Amino acid sequence: MKKIALVSLGCAKNLVDSEVMLGYLDHAGYTLITQIEEADTIIINTCGFILPARLEAEEQIAHALQVKQNKTGTQIVVTGCYAQTSEKELRQQYPEVDLWTGISDFHHIVEIIERKTYSAHDKCFLYDHNSPRRLSTPAAWTYVKISEGCSHKCSFCTIPRIKGPYRSRSPESIVQEVTSLLAQGIKEINLVSQDSTFYGRDLGKKEGLADLLEDLTSLPGKFWIRFLYAYPEEITTSLLDIMQVEKICAYLDAPFQHSHPRIIRKMNRGMDGDRALLFLQKIRKKLPDVVFRTTLIVGFPGESQVEFEHLRDFVQAARFEHLGVFTYSPEKETPSFKMGDQISEAEKESRRRQIMELQAQISTEFSQKRLSTQIEVLL
Repeated sequence: MKKIALVSLGCAKNLVDSEVMLGYLDHAGYTLITQIEEADTIIINTCGFILPARLEAEEQIAHALQVKQNKTGTQIVVTGCYAQTSEKELRQQYPEVDLWTGISDFHHIVEIIERKTYSAHDKCFLYDHNSPRRLSTPAAWTYVKISEGCSHKCSFCTIPRIKGPYRSRSPESIVQEVTSLLAQGIKEINLVSQDSTFYGRDLGKKEGLADLLEDLTSLPGKFWIRFLYAYPEEITTSLLDIMQVEKICAYLDAPFQHSHPRIIRKMNRGMDGDRALLFLQKIRKKLPDVVFRTTLIVGFPGESQVEFEHLRDFVQAARFEHLGVFTYSPEKETPSFKMGDQISEAEKESRRRQIMELQAQISTEFSQKRLSTQIEVLL
């Protein structure tokens, strides 16, 4: 049977889609390999979120086409978010690619490869517990995608345009999938979504994530659960209460993006730095052992030096255990794109570096507090 290699780019949600494709291919009898140079078919699941992700996708496509030149008969399939949003342009740039498909047909991958056809629609595919998956993470942990899309209107973000509004999986489907994964020996379940704290709102559930976590923690056995990502305004008291259950990791990944009120308004976000500090104080009082991670954006259109220093002071005061910084990427068809991009790439990178240098000190201090302590870990 023909050999297939799959290159998965972008986020953990993309990885789950890739694993579903691998599951369908595995069930169809294909041989799955990791070396694209030996493959008869190379599938590239692209990310189109920001410019660096698109450049990485183009690099992988170019590499696959080099393999095709050296190995006659190799078939190249490009799928995922970048293919969804820019297929026409990519077809012109890479005419040697054999097949293009977007985000609606991951479950038709076998048909696409064998029949060279696919039925493209706009609605993003969302798998369920009946979908086959071939896990690619280490044996002890995996991801479980609980929704697709996003209904927030952040001015810089392309996700709602690419993947549409928020759509939750049913809690019954998620519980069945997690039950199956635990039976396979998985010890850590990572629930993933563009906004996990919005889970269930489209199903009429006010506390959808808290209810789901309650269902999952009632499953037998010893395992951990964590969820990615939390929208700060949607972290409720009920959610913090259920997080006190031993099976749920005391870990929150909530992107604040910025601290200055004017930039927050321009981003169409809801929580500025002053509110965020009070919010962090509340959470740490409720969950004393919580580890907090956030992401920030520097170089947003019009971000002044004063506003950047406000952000740096916020990071100093917030004492996040982990933090990542993106330099602003102007994305077409987003509201912020029309604001222009007044800050140079060099200045954006300088600001990113300053925040990360500060964060390195904070993270080091946090790590040093762990010295001489005994904790349970997952190997």
